[in-house]
Amino acid sequence: MTIKIEKKIKGYQVVKPEDKAALAAAPVAEAKEAPVAEVIQMHESLERPEALIGSTFKIKSPLFEHALYVTINDIVLNAGTAYEQRRPFEIFINSKNMDHFQWIVALTRILSAVFRKGGDVTFIVEELKAVFDPRGGYFKSGGIYMPSIVAEIGAVIEQHMKNIGLIHDPEMTDAQRALIAEKRAAYEQAAQKKTELSPTDADTNDSAGFPPGATLCGKCNTKALVLMDGCQTCLNCGYSKCG
Repeated sequence: MTIKIEKKIKGYQVVKPEDKAALAAAPVAEAKEAPVAEVIQMHESLERPEALIGSTFKIKSPLFEHALYVTINDIVLNAGTAYEQRRPFEIFINSKNMDHFQWIVALTRILSAVFRKGGDVTFIVEELKAVFDPRGGYFKSGGIYMPSIVAEIGAVIEQHMKNIGLIHDPEMTDAQRALIAEKRAAYEQAAQKKTELSPTDADTNDSAGFPPGATLCGKCNTKALVLMDGCQTCLNCGYSKCG
């Protein structure tokens, strides 16, 4: 092959075959010596430390005589580095009520095994919250409907995952909050003009302060759905059937 040289030659050097081999091997050696960050990921062979940090939640359900105490312990991965994160490692549920001891122990062991397996464990929340009691659910403090005690355990796990940053709840904008507050004020004003609250209605008002005539919202499971301008609107999350 002929190459035309269009510039003036100022010097030259003969490249030997061994020099070519050394040049080809040099980048490989540099790549091997490059520092690699050792990031510890969650997996089932990760050993349990002597001490773990966690949180305990109290569940008081009308279905149980005694309260349930749910303790979720976390393991801290890559502590002190830019990759530090908390991940659920184990869960315990205690109660004085021994009627449901078997399925509670089974549930905690299965959940703990899933936590230690690693990967995305947030799917547990939706699976537990979708469990319905054939005898019917109940309303907890704040007017939030719980279809079963298992669903409330799922809600507790969801709250814990939000606290440690594993689940990020999309926050409403200031405009959405202002719109909900405006609709709520308009609804309460219209209801007050129509009729005065009777003592019975006042007793049925939930602790969250939503109007007594509110129904259950299918999005946030809160008794905050009211009829405004011919459209069902939630005064808690802003959901509207009219878009």
